[in-house]
Amino acid sequence: MPSSAAYEATGVTTTPWIVDLASGIREVLRRDLTPLMTARQVAEVLRPSLGRPDLLTAAQQEGDPQTYRQHLLHGEPDGSFSVVALVWLPGQRTPIHDHVCWCVAGVHQGQETEHRYRLTGDGGATELVRDRSLVNPTGALSAIAPPGDIHQVCNTGSSKAISLHIYGADISRLGTSVRRTYPAPHDET
Repeated sequence: MPSSAAYEATGVTTTPWIVDLASGIREVLRRDLTPLMTARQVAEVLRPSLGRPDLLTAAQQEGDPQTYRQHLLHGEPDGSFSVVALVWLPGQRTPIHDHVCWCVAGVHQGQETEHRYRLTGDGGATELVRDRSLVNPTGALSAIAPPGDIHQVCNTGSSKAISLHIYGADISRLGTSVRRTYPAPHDET
């Protein structure tokens, strides 16, 4: 996610559930699928973990009053994927953005709102338009891959939300999965 999020890169503590999740993701990656099919299958590996009370440590559930907070849960040694927990307090949001790689998001606690966008136009003139908005409750999954992965994630609820994000890149090296950010469409400013 965008680099404005607080980043936890040192002292990574993991739970047995995260160790098992990483093992399942490795198995999917061995299949050498397209990025979107990889994301969809990784989402199914993540599904049974969402909502488990012992999935995250207490520290991995801590938010930040200034911005949503990113906790690194696992970075694959070969750089092929990362697992992070994003903690959102009410009102916190990402900018509108796309990604450098496939990604999966699963709501672990609370709910998130996701606004999906697409570029329209031909030739040199393009315009960003909102395609749809989804309210994702606990257990909801999203699997996306470039191109066509422009979105914004928000906590529009009244309580803390936590989601697990799995990226097909080494976030500890890159610092973010964001390729670029976009200004809000004229009808949203």
